[in-house]
Amino acid sequence: MEYKERKRLLFFGLPWTFTVYTVKEDRLTINKGLLKVSENDCYMYKIQDVEHTATLWERMLGLGTVVCHTGDTTDPTLTLVHIKKSKDIKNFILDASEKARIKRRTLNTLDIGTGSMQDVDDSEF
Repeated sequence: MEYKERKRLLFFGLPWTFTVYTVKEDRLTINKGLLKVSENDCYMYKIQDVEHTATLWERMLGLGTVVCHTGDTTDPTLTLVHIKKSKDIKNFILDASEKARIKRRTLNTLDIGTGSMQDVDDSEF
């Protein structure tokens, strides 16, 4: 499955921009520009969290913004701005990223501040 959406203006939700978002099962690609074109890819297994926001104007026009928090070193936050089907795309990215992590057997761990090893060594049992 593949989603291909274009960034839209908030003026009637028209796609008059030169930014195209392509969401596939294995990667997320953002193409920007007309004269100077840039392409940014992120593999799905690197996406850690996905956020969906929609302002009042976006909701009136059927648009939304999807923010992907990644473990990518070049761009830790990927933002898909003013796109249609934003909730469907957010859910697809969540599912695809989880499947990609399971397929690659990667594990995301968080440091919850349990203390240092010195604290453990000094305690008596």
